[in-house]
Amino acid sequence: MANYLAFESMTEGLENKVKQDLKFKTGNFLWKIKFNVPLDPKTVNNVNLYVTTMNMSPLKTAIRYNSIENEIEIEPIEPYAQDESYILNITTKVTSLSGKPLKSPVQVQFKIGE
Repeated sequence: MANYLAFESMTEGLENKVKQDLKFKTGNFLWKIKFNVPLDPKTVNNVNLYVTTMNMSPLKTAIRYNSIENEIEIEPIEPYAQDESYILNITTKVTSLSGKPLKSPVQVQFKIGE
């Protein structure tokens, strides 16, 4: 299966951790971010995690936290445009249940493929 997302750049060290598992090609690609420790659900919000266009316009997203899987889901409320590059941002304001912040911010620049 051809890749649906084109990864244009990402935070160093993530190259082997960002994968695509796509069953249906839609413009509403759902990000799933897995953590190795439980998170403080109060820090999982659209201020601390967000998607923007390259000119920093925010994209409306729905953010959910699955505490059983330690996984965040970020889903666009409106489809991604095919001719636009986007940046997924995860800030260090996302913390573990014990209050420990993410070591460094994460950014993944991506574009929806054909």
